[in-house]
Amino acid sequence: MYWVFKTEPAECSILDIQAAGPKGVVWEGVRNYQARNFLRDQVKIGDQVLIHHSSCAQVGIAGVGVILAEAYPDPSQFQPRSLYYDAKSTPEKAPWVAVQVGFVEQFSKVLSMTELRQIYGLADMQLLKKGNRLSIIPATKAEFDLVLCVAKAYSES
Repeated sequence: MYWVFKTEPAECSILDIQAAGPKGVVWEGVRNYQARNFLRDQVKIGDQVLIHHSSCAQVGIAGVGVILAEAYPDPSQFQPRSLYYDAKSTPEKAPWVAVQVGFVEQFSKVLSMTELRQIYGLADMQLLKKGNRLSIIPATKAEFDLVLCVAKAYSES
């Protein structure tokens, strides 16, 4: 499977994923049930992930990650000082999950939403649909490959 994971780079950027080394980063803090269900039920080791930076100066796809570990209880739900603390969560009843994301590549240029919308073949990509605010979004192999192709073209120019 292929995914788009949205992140605010001030919290976790493609460079943070790269700096984490072979163990990758804990992808935590997902507090939407639909996005949680994707993480819990469908995201698998080896899945490829387009890392999308949001709420920043350069919004867009910044690179590629890979799933290193499947869903496990999100540790932030138990940490009172965490932004993602959930007082109702217990080790026996932990509704929120995290995955481990490793680094594959950083693009030479962030692919903006405007640029992505201009790519023939991405018109149906969920990321580009108006009002889509999910932080975990499935992508097709064709969409993933098109994004990689465009990123490669930018790096060669």
